[in-house]
Amino acid sequence: MIQSTATELLQRIEQRVANVGIIGLGYVGLPLAVEFARGGFRVLGFDIDQARVDALNRGVCHTGDVDDRVFQQALATRLEVTNNFDRLSEADVIIICVPTPLDNNKEPDISHIMSAAEQIACCLRRGQFILLESTTFPGTTGELLLPLFERRGLHVGSDYWLAFSPERIDPGNKRFTMRSIPRVVGGVTAHCTRLATALYSTIVEKVVPVSSPAAAELVKLLENTYRAVNIGLANEFAQVADILRVDIWEVIDAAATKPYGFTPFYPGPGPGGHCIPIDPLYLSWKLRSLRYRARFIELACEINQEMPEFVVDLVARALNEHGKCLNGSYILALGATYKRDTCDIRESPALDVMRLLLQRRARLAYVDQYIPSLKLNDITYHTKMLTGETLREADCVLILTDHSDVDYAQVAQEARLVVDTRNATGSLPQAPHVWRMSRPCARGQTQRGAA
Repeated sequence: MIQSTATELLQRIEQRVANVGIIGLGYVGLPLAVEFARGGFRVLGFDIDQARVDALNRGVCHTGDVDDRVFQQALATRLEVTNNFDRLSEADVIIICVPTPLDNNKEPDISHIMSAAEQIACCLRRGQFILLESTTFPGTTGELLLPLFERRGLHVGSDYWLAFSPERIDPGNKRFTMRSIPRVVGGVTAHCTRLATALYSTIVEKVVPVSSPAAAELVKLLENTYRAVNIGLANEFAQVADILRVDIWEVIDAAATKPYGFTPFYPGPGPGGHCIPIDPLYLSWKLRSLRYRARFIELACEINQEMPEFVVDLVARALNEHGKCLNGSYILALGATYKRDTCDIRESPALDVMRLLLQRRARLAYVDQYIPSLKLNDITYHTKMLTGETLREADCVLILTDHSDVDYAQVAQEARLVVDTRNATGSLPQAPHVWRMSRPCARGQTQRGAA
């Protein structure tokens, strides 16, 4: 009976007649829903945000990682969007793609996962396959979701199946798409892993099975902690280079010429997005609960979190060299998103820098064609057009995100003072009014740590 039930679902997946339900239609869930629809599956997308559901049903897509035409085609054929969670019973496969933020104490908030799981548990039926994609700490699938589902009187591996597969979305990345990025899957039982492998094989080129959900959960945390730690090292070297009056960008470029043993990471105002600033803290929290302190990880996170303050201090020093103080100066921020060429402002360090500037009583405006408006300290700001006049009006132009369609030569030419945290002006001739992070001091200038 176990074999026949699993075989029946496996056949439905391979024949692409299984119904796929996806809970959470954000940056992860919506692209996944569209990809399964393109792969021939009937897809039910669930979201608690009524405004989002209404917009999607009108054909309005909120993420730049899904082509509008492709989305509208999916909506017209195989994709249905709803906030009626009673319809979860219609799905053969249910994938959880909800947010996993930090709470006010910088500790994991998995309330969205548990809320989704409770909705599933209310209508869980024999023959369904549940997958969790939301990034979380190791043990969430096996220690929290499994007992919740087992209370229904169904048994994993025979009546239903449960697995974890970490999302690997990189917003704005045109080189690596969902189809080309390998998928890691870890099931509670061997049948669970086999079904997960079959499911994702319909939309990605390669699937990598691991031994358990906990292993798959830790894979995701290792990937992003690796990046967070190396970015933290680059950010600390930026501060070291600032003290030593050495150009950190020159140092990194030179080190990157080594053909082995070195991978370049770059400093900036801080890491952003949903993964790098958050995932390592999920891991360190889990380890503290097991009486182990991940000191190396916590130190890297601390350095990264300090970078917005370092940037603001750099702006203050640059203004001081030009006979102005930060209080009352007009700062034009270029870029509000956490990375170039996306509309994603989740955990954006640019916003942290802007808030600190406002705290230090600077006057603020911003330019970002991807973000028409944003709210800081209960005040709504609207993006300005990037013109020569806009640049000349500012006491300091602060480059926080290096969008590729900005003319940085114009920025350097028109602005009275530029502070560049992304090395966007690195290919331009050096100029005394253009400050790159940890640039060498000109004769007579004083920087932090100098006599």
